[in-house]
Amino acid sequence: MDSTAPGIVNGRRVAIVAGLRTPFAKSGTVYRDLSAMGLGTAVVTELMQRSGLRGDQVDQLVYGAVVADVTAPNIAREIVLGTGMPRSVDAYSVSRACATSTQAIVNGAQAILHGDADIVIAGGADSLSKPPIQYDDAVVSALMAANTAKDLPSKLKAFAGLRPKDLAPKAPELADKSSGLTMGDAAEKMARENGISREDQDAYAFHSHRKAVEAWEKGIYDDEVMPLPVPPKYSTTVTQDTIPRADTTIEKLSTLRPVFDRKYGSVTAGNSSPLTDGASAVVLMEAATAEALGFVPKAFVRSWAFAALDPSWQMLMGPSFASPIALDRAGMTLADIDIVDMHEAFAAQMLSNIRAFASTEWAKEYLGRDTAIGEIDEENLNPYGGSISLGHPFAATGARQALTMANELVRRDKGTALITQCAAGGLGAALILER
Repeated sequence: MDSTAPGIVNGRRVAIVAGLRTPFAKSGTVYRDLSAMGLGTAVVTELMQRSGLRGDQVDQLVYGAVVADVTAPNIAREIVLGTGMPRSVDAYSVSRACATSTQAIVNGAQAILHGDADIVIAGGADSLSKPPIQYDDAVVSALMAANTAKDLPSKLKAFAGLRPKDLAPKAPELADKSSGLTMGDAAEKMARENGISREDQDAYAFHSHRKAVEAWEKGIYDDEVMPLPVPPKYSTTVTQDTIPRADTTIEKLSTLRPVFDRKYGSVTAGNSSPLTDGASAVVLMEAATAEALGFVPKAFVRSWAFAALDPSWQMLMGPSFASPIALDRAGMTLADIDIVDMHEAFAAQMLSNIRAFASTEWAKEYLGRDTAIGEIDEENLNPYGGSISLGHPFAATGARQALTMANELVRRDKGTALITQCAAGGLGAALILER
């Protein structure tokens, strides 16, 4: 667990004053020619233009990608250079799986609270259309030997022991290293152990799509999502998320076959978040700086927390561990929260965490608390859809959630929001905003 993190330090307070994201798209489709760096550079450039923030006003950029580009591992620095900001702008990258851009926001907030910065851009991007491709160890060894060989016969000799099957490329495995479980395997395990039915999972996914479609129809995302012309020809411009399905029905979802446990499973492509490409970013400012520069805060950072649990147990229960800590640090209970945005990795994970929040028995056994975290009001949980329907570019999701919740507090002109994610490795993150 991290150390206590109050929302005000020495009179300094952190405001979210602006934010933006690209449309999210299913991997391998419209963004197949874009890298995470390209997506991140596009959204940060557009965000600065829309907000009127100059590059020389930015003290720091904190950014992340879960599936990192081995040729440019510090995506944050590449974005600074790619946007034309002064080269003196500090930049570094973070990675916390699906909570990566929440980590970026927290790091930026800490820098501001402790006087190391006044203005920070934070966010994340991922492209599963362009993952780093790996090769068998035998191929890597042969390539290294050939690279150091001094003549052509020696270079050719380095490849003599290879077999055709060794040459097959390998996409990165989206699995937890220690437990060997993929996120889908973990969701299946949670569905079985927590008694989450296939019917309930499909119903949850259906409502997520319905809410996302309605949100787009109502214009909720109009100012949050930038149009993105797609290279190389720029003849196509993506203006909305491509994943929400207006024609989705529970009947259609019920016909999909399980993906991870094909014989006995209940987790399908329809009740899971899809592999997604996209990017997001928010502008954080110290409150007095925002006032001096004429930026109007959307919401203030009240508290945050991170938590960890055994990934071999119920890997995706992180929200139920991190959220009560963030609430304690804010001096609040769940009853004080007006709206909750929980990352929808899988319907099984969502339903497991929702039950855990409301369970006194669960709180006693796993949190050492006498009372439950609290029951989440269904009307105020992910009201505009979530990762199942909007998509989930791993590193972009936390900032996407924070931006939507900050804008929702503006619409209400008051209130508090709890934003939370599960993450690979048995991690959890929670962030509380207030207006």
